[in-house]
Amino acid sequence: MKYVVALAAACAAAFAAPAFANQQLAQQKNCMACHAVDKKLVGPSYKDVAAKYAGQKDAVDKLAQKVLKGGSGAWGQVPMPANPQVSEAEAKQLVQWILSQK
Repeated sequence: MKYVVALAAACAAAFAAPAFANQQLAQQKNCMACHAVDKKLVGPSYKDVAAKYAGQKDAVDKLAQKVLKGGSGAWGQVPMPANPQVSEAEAKQLVQWILSQK
């Protein structure tokens, strides 16, 4: 029984790690200075972003470009500045995590 519990805990940790790692990446890249998972700060919450882009096949590529290059108009008058600290691979990883917030 101990082994089953230990295995279940290890599996849960393995599946939880990617979500944590992406939130950690968002913090490291200063995304969380303007965004939060569940409430609007300067920019929209990640849950609102996930809801707005749910089901859009090109959402990851489209939003990754906004992370890299910035954008304006999608959420009002406040522009989102480009984030030069983020690589293209990191931008896609962040966006996939953001879109998983529901």
